Amino acid sequence: MTQMTTVKLDILSDPICPWCYIGKTHLDKALAEVPDHPFVIEWHPFQLNPDMPREGMDRRDYLERKFGGKDGAVKAYAPVVEHAGNAGLTINFEAMTRTPNTLDAHRLIHWAGIEGKQTEIVDALFKAYFEEGRDIGDHDVLADIADNVGMDASVVRKLLQSDSDAQSIRDRDAHSRQMGVNSVPTYIVANKHAVPGSQPPELWVKVIGDIMEQLDGDDS
Repeated sequence: MTQMTTVKLDILSDPICPWCYIGKTHLDKALAEVPDHPFVIEWHPFQLNPDMPREGMDRRDYLERKFGGKDGAVKAYAPVVEHAGNAGLTINFEAMTRTPNTLDAHRLIHWAGIEGKQTEIVDALFKAYFEEGRDIGDHDVLADIADNVGMDASVVRKLLQSDSDAQSIRDRDAHSRQMGVNSVPTYIVANKHAVPGSQPPELWVKVIGDIMEQLDGDDS
């Protein structure tokens, strides 16, 4: 291959989605295994709970309502615990007391993209929520996360206090649903192929290999 051609990888995700966290960890392992991969990654908004009150909810109440009581919530999260462990992740469920509305977190991800820091922000949001149990719907928390990846916290705080890009995020989320996306993570490869769910690293290594082989053929 004389010159690497890039391939767009669009990722629809929500920073409070445990399968998105697990899926990103799997993808990261594959990208580390094939460091000359052709992917250019962009993150897109999808709210698991678009009707969540803006201030969020007590997490236990939310899960028990969603899954029909404590036993239902425990049963629903058993596979998450298993797959997170297999991926080498520790999710600190004890620390996670709030389920936030993620609209503002998605706004932050969008602004980070403008500064070329999207993946860093996504990583930081996952860590803040799943490992540290922080409320990533809180403006001060989001401003602190932005500051830690080199964004201007005062600018982020001012934007968060406005409605800047809020409707755009809602519209992009709605557009994805209209296109048939009903769960995350969902990966769109080269604007053509949808890969749903938290896929293992081996699958991504194979996808990358197939793409690079195709690109090699195009260059020859």
